[in-house]
Amino acid sequence: MINYEEFKKIELKAAKVLEAERIEGSEKLLKMKLSIGTEERQLVAGIAKAYAPEEMVGKTIIIVANLEPRKLMGFESQGMILAAHGEDGAPVILLPEKEVSPGSDIS
Repeated sequence: MINYEEFKKIELKAAKVLEAERIEGSEKLLKMKLSIGTEERQLVAGIAKAYAPEEMVGKTIIIVANLEPRKLMGFESQGMILAAHGEDGAPVILLPEKEVSPGSDIS
């Protein structure tokens, strides 16, 4: 359990996928270029078995924006995409119900 003050530290933001590509040598990872309103970021996510790169371009997704950057297969990931696990265990990305601007705060 975390307390409310710790939870408030997590920055969830809407992000628009500008570009996406598979990472050579990985079956699971996609590298994406995102707009979060005031800046662009690179994010690496383990969703490639469920989503083709071209399927992701143009989507507005939800990310954890203030997560410490981490290298995955040599690429820096500047955040984490929010996804659930489907019945088959495959990732299901979480999308806003209606259109929101990149960088919008999620609460």
